[in-house]
Amino acid sequence: MAIFRIGTGAGFSSDRLDPAVDLVERGTLNAIVLECLGERTVAFGHRDRMADPQRGYNSLLERRMRALLPACRKAGTMMITNMGAANPRAAAARTLDVARELGLRGLKIACIEGDDVSTLVPRDAPFMDEPGMLADVDLPVVGMNAYLGIDAIIPALGAKADVIIGGRLADPSMFLAPLAHCFSWRASDMPRLGAGTLVGHLMECGMQVTGGYFADPGVKDVEKLADCGYPIAEVHDDGSAVITKLPGTGGCVTPATVKEQLLYEVHDPSRYLTPDVTADFSRVEVAAVGPDRVKVSRASGSSRPEMLKVTVGFDGGFQGEAGLSYAGSGAQERAQLAVEIVRDRMARVHGVKNDIRVDLIGVSSLFATAGVHATEAKDVRLHVALRSRQKEDAELMLWEVESLLCCGPAGGGGYRGVIAPCVMTKSVLILREQVKPTLEVMVA
Repeated sequence: MAIFRIGTGAGFSSDRLDPAVDLVERGTLNAIVLECLGERTVAFGHRDRMADPQRGYNSLLERRMRALLPACRKAGTMMITNMGAANPRAAAARTLDVARELGLRGLKIACIEGDDVSTLVPRDAPFMDEPGMLADVDLPVVGMNAYLGIDAIIPALGAKADVIIGGRLADPSMFLAPLAHCFSWRASDMPRLGAGTLVGHLMECGMQVTGGYFADPGVKDVEKLADCGYPIAEVHDDGSAVITKLPGTGGCVTPATVKEQLLYEVHDPSRYLTPDVTADFSRVEVAAVGPDRVKVSRASGSSRPEMLKVTVGFDGGFQGEAGLSYAGSGAQERAQLAVEIVRDRMARVHGVKNDIRVDLIGVSSLFATAGVHATEAKDVRLHVALRSRQKEDAELMLWEVESLLCCGPAGGGGYRGVIAPCVMTKSVLILREQVKPTLEVMVA
C-alpha cells in the first residue's frame, strides 16, 4: 500500500460525534481511531464498575457505535478505540449487541485486556514523577492500569478485526499499530516507529491539530469553528505523513496548528517516551504542501523503555461545588465577606477541617494563586469547592453557601450547588515483562 489513510474520530471521552461520521463517510479511510481515555477517565471508570460490574466503559460507546458501525462497514474502515476504559470486556459485549441489532453479521470485534495490573503493583512503589510512594496516599485504590503499546494491538489486526476495543491503550500506539502492521515495520525499526509515533501524537487529540483548541479570536482566527473537521493523516512507508482534513469542514491545518500539537504534553522532544519507542521529535520538519495540507517528516526514535507507565486511581470521595453571584457597587467586597463567613462557619460550627477552595470569578480567579488581583469588580461569581471522604461535609458546604441568600451579605443570587464523586490519580512504573495483554475476538 502506497499511502495509509487514518483518521481521528474522537480526541477525548466527550468529543463530538457528527464530524466522526462525516469523516468515515467521506474520508476513504483505512482506519479510524477514537481516543477517549484520560487518567481521571479510567479512574472514574473503575468507580463505575465497582458500583455495577456491567459498567466502567465510556458512557457514549453505544451512541458512537450505532452511528459509526454501519458507516465503517460500508466504507471498509477499521475502528480502534480505548473506550473500554476500566471494562473492555463489557464494552466489547455491548458493541457486539449493537452490531447484531443493526444486522451487521460477521463483524469481528476484538477485545484487548491485560492492562489492569492492580494485583501486580506493590504499595511501596515510588511515584513516577514526584517524591513519595503509593502508601503515602491515604485513599482507597480503585484500579491500576498499564499503558499498552502496539504489541497488544497488532495481534488483533492480524485476526482481521473490524473493531478493536481496549482499556488503557496508549494514545499514539492506536495509530502506530495499524501503520506498523500495514507497512510491515519491524519491532526493531525504531526510526520508523518513532515517525509513526509522531503521526499518532499529532492525531490523538482530534481537533487540536485542525484548528479547534488553536483558535484565539483576533490572534489566531479560525473559520467555521462550530463545524471544525477531524484530522486525517496520509502516511507513507517511511513514516512521513501529510496531515489534512475533509474539504468543506471548518477549522484549518497549518504549520502553526501542527507545531502547537507537536509540542503538546512533550517535556523533552528528543526523548518522548511511549510503550513502543523512545521517540525523537527534535529534528521534525513541518511544511505546508497545499491548502489544509501539512507534511511532517524526519521524526526518529531509539529503543523502547523497559518500564511501562501505570495510572493508579484513588477514590477521592465526594466533591461539592456551590456558587452565588454578586453584582453592582461593592460586589467584590460583599463576595469576599461571604467567603469569610463560609470558611468561619464550616470550621467553627460544623467542625469541617477539609481544605476549601474559593474563587471569586471575575476577580482574576484563575490567576489568584499567582498573586494577581483585580479591583473594582462589578460582577462577581462566588465559587466554593470542597473535597471530602464524607458526603455530609459536602452537603454542609452547599447548605452554608445557599444560606447566604437570606443571611447576607446583601445582594446574593443565582445559587447553584452540586455534589459528585471524585477521584485522584498518581503514576508509577512497572516492568514490561509483568504486563501480559490478552486478546479475544467476538463475531456478530
